[in-house]
Amino acid sequence: MLVCLNIISCFIYCKNVTFPYCLQVRKKMVEKYVREESMIRGPQFLTTLRSHTVWEHTPVKLYCTVEGYPTPLVKWYKDGVSIDMSSIKYNVQDNVGIHTLEIAKCETDDTAQYTAVAGNIHGQVSTQASVIVKSKSGKAKTYSIHVLPSLKIRIFPMLPEIKYTKINITFLETFGSVFGTEGDTVTLAATMTATPNLANLQPEAQWFRDDHRLSDSKWVKIESARGETKLTLPHLNKDDEGVYSLRMVTKGGDAVHSAFVSCADGPPPVPGAPGAPMDIKIHDANRDYVIVSWKPPNTTTEGPIIGYFVDRCETGSENWVQCNDSPIKICKYPVPGLFEGHSYYFRVRAINSHGISKPSRISDPIAALDPTEFERLHAIKLGGKLDVVIYHHDVEDGKKIPGTPSKLHASETDRTYVVLSWKPAPYQGQAPVWYYIEKVGLSLGAWQRVNTQVPVRSPRYAVFDLSEGKQYLFRVLAANMYGSSEASEPTEPIQTQELRGVPSAPGQVVATRETDTSLLIQWAEPKEPNNLIGYYIDVCVKGSKDWGSANHKPHKNNKFVVQGLTTGETYTFRVQAINELGLSDESQESSPLSVKAALTTPSAPYDIALLACDGESMVLNWKHPVHSGGSPVVEYYIDKHRHGEHTWREINIPPIKERLFKVEHLSAGAVYEFMVYGGSLAGLGAPSAPSKAFHCDAWTIPEPGTVLKTSLKQVSILKMKCA
Repeated sequence: MLVCLNIISCFIYCKNVTFPYCLQVRKKMVEKYVREESMIRGPQFLTTLRSHTVWEHTPVKLYCTVEGYPTPLVKWYKDGVSIDMSSIKYNVQDNVGIHTLEIAKCETDDTAQYTAVAGNIHGQVSTQASVIVKSKSGKAKTYSIHVLPSLKIRIFPMLPEIKYTKINITFLETFGSVFGTEGDTVTLAATMTATPNLANLQPEAQWFRDDHRLSDSKWVKIESARGETKLTLPHLNKDDEGVYSLRMVTKGGDAVHSAFVSCADGPPPVPGAPGAPMDIKIHDANRDYVIVSWKPPNTTTEGPIIGYFVDRCETGSENWVQCNDSPIKICKYPVPGLFEGHSYYFRVRAINSHGISKPSRISDPIAALDPTEFERLHAIKLGGKLDVVIYHHDVEDGKKIPGTPSKLHASETDRTYVVLSWKPAPYQGQAPVWYYIEKVGLSLGAWQRVNTQVPVRSPRYAVFDLSEGKQYLFRVLAANMYGSSEASEPTEPIQTQELRGVPSAPGQVVATRETDTSLLIQWAEPKEPNNLIGYYIDVCVKGSKDWGSANHKPHKNNKFVVQGLTTGETYTFRVQAINELGLSDESQESSPLSVKAALTTPSAPYDIALLACDGESMVLNWKHPVHSGGSPVVEYYIDKHRHGEHTWREINIPPIKERLFKVEHLSAGAVYEFMVYGGSLAGLGAPSAPSKAFHCDAWTIPEPGTVLKTSLKQVSILKMKCA
């Protein structure tokens, strides 16, 4: 069966017959989905909140798992009102994508609907759960859910609490920090046991790199079985550097283990050439251009970078084409001249006075497609089971001129280009519609047409070759074969960005002890960040001038743990800030610091004993903490409370130096409990467990006498006399 329609763009298909045009649009839509799927970065809940019914004065904990890029921020709400995070009533935590809200002691007023809202620049999602707090009488407070401003639904909880089996995870073997080189194969593996070990309730293994969840891909291979899991990086790259976390998730919570994976530059093609750029991203993909961005490599020992070359390659071929004739100095480049419907890979190479680096890891494939084309397609029924897929403007009849576009604005602004977006007028007529863009500088009065050679069909266009730091006005006209619309309202003055330069040098660098093989480095942010991307940290053994890179991928925060150091060795550090123009000057060097385990607070004293009581005072003794934390325990503090009370009170304001203390001003016949804290240079340690309940009754039995000391010499004399 063949149907012919006088429509410019149509695709016909039925149940039994598939036409070439239909195959083309199907293939194109699938290709668009495949190409754009990897670019989706909106937040998504992997585990949603679940409702709880609890007794008053008992705890409740809500948790959810969310992923997205950039890392989504999560806000908590109670009955639609934002929860005050400063309140001691709530304990909110974020652990590598797992967000929890805990109420340690529930009251009936805590009966409500709780919402977690996760959002980033790509969107917002939410998950909700009800918490029902029953009083000791067995009744639960009713609550309202706000569905609309004028509508409240009364909820009367009837279902009993659902109880899950708590599964405890114990890691048997774990992975440590890895220090590799580009091209290596790295495997991270762990084994664990689950208690109880139920076949239908096995924990789920989730792998993360710097809070971003990983899945099987060309660069990451994940294998999991009962009691074990393994992640393999088959071709290590600087993009793979970061903190890797394994999270074993169960219904009752999770168990987490983390370690750092470092990737150093491989041998350069030419001695002294820089390392490869990294983190290649594709922005604003359109029918004939894309914008490529990347991050610069560290140049600890190499010469400064002069610029970059961007290469492209069509999928299915191995023919790489250099996109720019001369090196570009910033880490962003618009690549025009692409063919619509073709898919491309991109890579970047860095150049210095010694030569050209190895290419970066290639980008994900991206298709040069009109991003609005498929939004303008729809299907109509011709009767029976026959569908026709056409553009919206093909539906209406008449030889009409298109309407005037509206809401013209700049969706992205850079030094030499502006990306414009606008809202098309309702589609008119059967003829295809295209657009003309015009610009004018504030100092010039004549409008100039930008796209004289290339018609624009999508309501989005990048205007290139603009002057840096200048202001422009833009307007757009819609046209078809019957004529042009009126020009849209001009935009507000749009100023291109001005080249400010690299960031200023970071401030003071301070190193503190972390473990016997690592140090924590902190520094002050640069006073002039200038679109800061991150930081590179350099390390050097004291007395040497041989600086090395502590990280090979820009670090976003102003704290970094340098791992893999030699115990007992002394190091100094320096930091550089990075933006798309390059690296800042080096910071001042930190003070030298030797690597050894950091001081920690002591563990708790234990075994509090009562040595004497006269009815008004008690003499207490206790045992030294098992772990001193690397510094001697030199002082103690004691708390007391009467048996049955909940408030603990300090006994001694000045610290106690000995493990013996007389507690005075007690009430005869009362019962007391005591706790002891140990203190060192690292601070106050954890409290001991409460002592036994001691009765303040005067002892009536004779106290033990003094033990006489007998020396070894006296014992020897006695033996001689007996002999």
